[in-house]
Amino acid sequence: MASTPVARAQTEEAFLDAAERLLVEVGYAGITTRRLAEEAHANHGLVHYYFGSMENLLVRVLERFTERVIERQRAMYATEIPFLEKWRTAMRYLSEDREYQKIWFELQALAWNRPELQGPVAHVNEEWRAVLSEAFAGARERYGIEMPLDALVSLVMTFNEGIIFERLSGIETGHAELLEWIDGWLAEKEAGR
Repeated sequence: MASTPVARAQTEEAFLDAAERLLVEVGYAGITTRRLAEEAHANHGLVHYYFGSMENLLVRVLERFTERVIERQRAMYATEIPFLEKWRTAMRYLSEDREYQKIWFELQALAWNRPELQGPVAHVNEEWRAVLSEAFAGARERYGIEMPLDALVSLVMTFNEGIIFERLSGIETGHAELLEWIDGWLAEKEAGR
């Protein structure tokens, strides 16, 4: 009996890993309970037994993935390097984290028509806002940005999501130029301090 909780935890992780891969590969609409179970090499009946529903499982995927990414972001913003270097690292992550972005947008879209999922999605959004609020509070003062902190955080979040949305749609026109301009503006501000 002692191995039952371990076996359950391993099976749950297998389902979460499989759902993560399938969200990236085929999106929410392409995932069935049977396909998920096949990918996880587990019994399909366990999806509902362990998670209650496919949607609950997907929310767990989002929360687990977000936790890892936010931990990395917090660590990066806590380093003792100039904000400009932190920004550059964050923009590199924006280019590299395509898997997370796909998962995030798939589950946001799912929540649009499912009020019971809007709370967990809003919670993830709040976590991101908290990370950016911490990161940009000092930079806002340092660079003399007069915009209120909440407005600046909203601007950065919608900026990131706009780029992500366009990239997921196969559009990248102007992104490199925009990122280059922002980088130059930050570099000027840093040099003028």
